[in-house]
Amino acid sequence: MNKPNLIVMLTHNDVTVKNAYEIFEACKDIASVKHWGFKNVGLPKDEMKRLVQAMKAAGKTTYLEVVTYDEESCLDAAKTCIDCGFDTLMGTLYYESVHNYLKENNMTYSPFVGKVSGSPSILEGTNEEIVQNAKDLMAKGITAFDILAYRHVIDGEKLAREFCAAIDAKVAIAGSISSFERIDTMFDIGPWGFTMGSALFTKNFVSDGSFRENLQAVADYMESK
Repeated sequence: MNKPNLIVMLTHNDVTVKNAYEIFEACKDIASVKHWGFKNVGLPKDEMKRLVQAMKAAGKTTYLEVVTYDEESCLDAAKTCIDCGFDTLMGTLYYESVHNYLKENNMTYSPFVGKVSGSPSILEGTNEEIVQNAKDLMAKGITAFDILAYRHVIDGEKLAREFCAAIDAKVAIAGSISSFERIDTMFDIGPWGFTMGSALFTKNFVSDGSFRENLQAVADYMESK
């Protein structure tokens, strides 16, 4: 059984929360939670920079997740990622221009796979098409993927299982990991990691608890497995 990494996203309904900095500061001492990120919408750039600096000062690895689809906005998001000092750009549809720009700046790129559209996003395409898309991108030098498995229009869990079995890359399953049962499924499927954001804000794990108490419950559960 592979132990996946938890990427905590300070986002709710696909937007970075206004008090993301304060929430991070209240949670940064949870040692087992090493990966943190947020979206490119919701905060002004100076606040994004401040938050990334705080995360890195605390020894965390940082991720900017981008849910935009046209080349111009994806390239703009890549520039934001560099400007703010993130470690990895997650999301965007794959564009060679974005990939080249990130390579020039030594930035890790983890694009979406499959046909992604809308906000909140949906994922379309057969499992075979999505796996083939990833293989085609690996041939171009991509070594990590952000897959919206549970946003798949057919069967997210089956897709996640087949994708992780077929693709030898750093796979992060993004979105809708919102229960202990789904965390168990992540351990069973064995991706490199998964993101979690809204479920912590909606208190899915400790119904009367704070964000920190919900995150601590998830961290303790994962450590116990």
